[in-house]
Amino acid sequence: MSPTLIMDFNRTVSRPLAQLGLMENEVGETHLLGWNLQAEDLIHIPEHWLKYQEPSSLQHYYLAFMYTIFMFVALFGNGLVIWVFCVAKPLRTPSNIFVINLALCDFVMMAKAPIFILGSINRGYQGHFLCQLFGTAGAFSGIGASATNAAIAYDRFSTIAKPFDGRMTYGRAFFLIICIWTYTLPWGLLPLTEKWNRYVPEGYLTSCTFDYLSPTDETRAFVGIMFVICYVIPVSLVIFFYSQIVSHVFNHEKALREQAKKMNVESLRSNQDANAQSAEVRIAKAAITICCLFIASWTPYAVVAMIGAFGDRLELSKRVPCLGISEKPPPTASETQSTTTAA
Repeated sequence: MSPTLIMDFNRTVSRPLAQLGLMENEVGETHLLGWNLQAEDLIHIPEHWLKYQEPSSLQHYYLAFMYTIFMFVALFGNGLVIWVFCVAKPLRTPSNIFVINLALCDFVMMAKAPIFILGSINRGYQGHFLCQLFGTAGAFSGIGASATNAAIAYDRFSTIAKPFDGRMTYGRAFFLIICIWTYTLPWGLLPLTEKWNRYVPEGYLTSCTFDYLSPTDETRAFVGIMFVICYVIPVSLVIFFYSQIVSHVFNHEKALREQAKKMNVESLRSNQDANAQSAEVRIAKAAITICCLFIASWTPYAVVAMIGAFGDRLELSKRVPCLGISEKPPPTASETQSTTTAA
């Protein structure tokens, strides 16, 4: 008897159950990802991941160890920033409200790490509820951080380029915080409620994010719009505001040099000013560094999501074989028929 086909298996899985669990290699029989899961769990996993060999225990334990270190460092660092802000009244400035919001986003981002660590220790998917919790926390903290970085860039630009009338006030700061979370809210809730897209496992099935692999127009539309709203727009604002800051600083320095030349002096700055940069410029430099790290961290993920939704998932392994993706083309109709007949 031929194996039973699972049609419309979370809108992606349509292979026989017999092909979901085992594979043959030169050594012998090995497990594929998801081999030990029940049907109620498999329906939440894009078929794309189910064709990969299960990683070794050593790989899982290595990731669990590394993420444990990252988690403690991130929670300690961001927790320290939040604590200092709460106890030190002089630090509660309007501009620092954005810094605290960013620290809260980063704190939440790593506060979900125990779910990943638990999954790595147990070598696999930890269930639908924890997956939804992981994905939701990641969406709110990630998108919230990107919008907050844009707000920080705007604040630095206003303060440096318009020192007299561009200072941030508490009212404006709280208004921008409300705008940030209003901007973030739909993209965290829509996949959670499955009104548009959903949170699904990815990779080794130990982490979860929005679905960017299901071959549907709904998924492509969500990924495309989210790419623009949650990545392109914040990054463009960050680049624009900081480029304006750099331009303003250069123009200001040029004007000072020209004026000093007219007055036949070396510099219009005092000795103290000559030996120390302004606090605002130093804060801007720190913020630029943070934003560059943010862009460097999230750009690869954004690109992979776009490739998963719109691109050829096999092309990357052909163009950049050193990544070790080793993704194979799907079997032809004749190969599938011969496999089914043999079964």
